[in-house]
Amino acid sequence: MTTAAYDAIADWYEQFASDTSAGYMDRVRGQLADLLGPGPGRCLDLCCGTGVHAAELRRLGWDPLGVDLSAGQLRHARPRLSVARADAARLPVADAGMPAVTCVLGHTDLPDYPAVIAEVARVLAPGGRFVHVGVHPCFVGPFADRSDRARIVIDGGYAECERSFRAWSADGVRARVGAWHVALADLLNAVTDAGLTLTRVQESGSTPIPDLLALQATKPA
Repeated sequence: MTTAAYDAIADWYEQFASDTSAGYMDRVRGQLADLLGPGPGRCLDLCCGTGVHAAELRRLGWDPLGVDLSAGQLRHARPRLSVARADAARLPVADAGMPAVTCVLGHTDLPDYPAVIAEVARVLAPGGRFVHVGVHPCFVGPFADRSDRARIVIDGGYAECERSFRAWSADGVRARVGAWHVALADLLNAVTDAGLTLTRVQESGSTPIPDLLALQATKPA
């Protein structure tokens, strides 16, 4: 199986996600809880990483199952939830077997997010819910200079969707593992093209310019 980019930084990311960016992660989990809602049932946590959101899923009443390609990340995740190492675009999950699927801060690590969303639609049970929480595709990316929190500068790189290591901060995740940009229209169209019904979209930020975009979609019953 392919070596994942996060294998080389798994220990660093464990500290980063659990400590350095704790306030940011709290905001992320707030969006997750708001859109996912209470369980019970299995919830597939795509790109689960170190399992940093597993406790929140359990608090909501869900039984989380994590999937990630990074063996290094899963080493930290295993004490927190059941996990499987797999490609998010080829999930080892039966058709219509999951009442809920989440992907939290994962889409920029995936070279073909529309294919992943199509796979989400396959494994979701009728009436099941998909929740995406990710960096805002309009205001966060290699094309966005966020060094001034009050004034985000966007350049022509918004149209570029290939993997990039360009980042305004040399200390963050993207300077280490890069990112694939997914434009807003491509993200929303991928949801509807997969046959899911987009039911809610919301933005969040610690400044008036949002840095998170979250959405909720359901599979028709």
